[in-house]
Order: sequence, then structure tokens, then C-alpha cells
Amino acid sequence: MWGVLSASLFFLPFNRLIALVVLAAAAGMGVYHHILTPVSLACLGVIAIAAWLHQLYHHQRAVSLALELFLVACSIALFYHLIPGFNNPVMVDQEKVGPLSSLYSMYYNFDKALVPFLLIVCLPTLFNAGQPDKKVGASAWVLLVLCIPAVLMLAVALGGLKVEMHLPPWILAFIMANLFFVSMAEEALFRGYLQQRLRQWLGPYPALIITALLFGAAHLAGGMLMVAFATLAGVIYGLAWMWSGRLWVPIVFHFGLNLTHLLFFTYPLYQHP
Repeated sequence: MWGVLSASLFFLPFNRLIALVVLAAAAGMGVYHHILTPVSLACLGVIAIAAWLHQLYHHQRAVSLALELFLVACSIALFYHLIPGFNNPVMVDQEKVGPLSSLYSMYYNFDKALVPFLLIVCLPTLFNAGQPDKKVGASAWVLLVLCIPAVLMLAVALGGLKVEMHLPPWILAFIMANLFFVSMAEEALFRGYLQQRLRQWLGPYPALIITALLFGAAHLAGGMLMVAFATLAGVIYGLAWMWSGRLWVPIVFHFGLNLTHLLFFTYPLYQHP
């Protein structure tokens, strides 16, 4: 089922019809496996009607804006698991990846995976914003890539992480979940939608900074050090979006940082003895 859900997200940037058909198949499997309940299906039905009305009345500014705000609010609710009726299964339950790492749990989140589907209704340019805000050369991209290990080593210097290599048995499950249900969902919300909308209203650099700060605040549950590192990471992802105009680029950066973190550093944090 989760591979089918991942496939629906893979097709979403290229062919919405195929993505929706595959998503419907994943939803059917979700009902069969009791991941989706009648309560969540009723909530999703209301959201689907709002998405249809948004498409139907997109020329009527006031109605379209009201429906967009509703869909964005639903996206945030799905992102934070606030909509009831989703039985997201735990795949890793309170395990230590290594002796210095803190306890870690991983869920497969059906609700969070739906966020890009809602946001592309609100903003058809979610995955492709057209011309980038700033054209840069290869050297700038190399520096941006090097910022990923630099941020992680900064976390080591400040005591939030330690170098610790891992290859957990659930690495393939992590790769699928983190790429589609975490990195893609988070980048769709923060870079694809929020940064793109804020750029339209405030300009590219205020949009970059505000979105990075909001991204950092979204990690408040991990403590202030996590907020600071997430904010720095948000700047990296935001620049990747600014310089490319394509959402897949910050998704790759985001996934690359998370995978590097898991493979070579204490995950998710350093557990003090």
C-alpha cells in the first residue's frame, strides 16, 4: 500500500490524472487495512468537495480565496495529524540507531502524504514556478551542496550531534518514507506553497527568511537547538528553490540532509550519557 501511495506522489508533478487514480487505489488499500476509517473518509470527502469547488469557481476571486484558505488550513491540519480517523502505523518504535543516539520512532503517515495533493489545487505552479528568482553558476550550487554537511558538523560542534555511522535494517523503509511522506510533503508546504506565495507579496528574500523561520518553528518539539538547525536548513532549501524554480530540487536537498544525518551522525539527536 505504501509503495502505491509513494507512486501517486511520484506521478503528481507530471500527470495529475494518473496520480489521482493511483491515490484512489492507495486509499482503497488504506480502507482495507484500516489505515483510513469512516471518520477520516468523511473528512477527506469534505476536503475533496472544497477542492472541486475551488476548481469550479477559480475565476471568482473572493470565493476562490476563501476556498484556498480552507484547503491550506486542511493541509496544515493533515501535516500536524489534527484530522481524526487516520491510523498511521509505527514502523520503528523507540529504537536507538546507535549507542550515542537518542530514541527514535518512525511512522508511515497517510495524512501528511496528502498535503501536496491539496496544495497543487491551491497553486498549480507548486512544482514548477517558472523562471528562478536568481540565476547562479555551478560554483554556487557546489557551495550550497557543501552547506549540508557543514550544518551537520556545526550541530556536532555545538553538542547537538556526534559522528556515529549507521546502516539500520529499516533503511529502505526510511528512504521511502522520508523522501515522499516527509521531504516532499514538507517542501510542498514550505517552499512550494508558502515561499512561493510570500514571494508574490513580499519579494524573494523576505519570503526566503520568513519561510525558513516558520520551518524552524515547526521543529519546536525537538528543542531550540533543533529549531536553529532547521531554520538554517530551511535557508538552504529555500535557496535551492529560488535558484531553480523547481520543487524537486529542495526535495532532493532535504532528503539528502536527512539521509546523511541518519547514516553518519547520531539520529535524531545525541543522547548525553
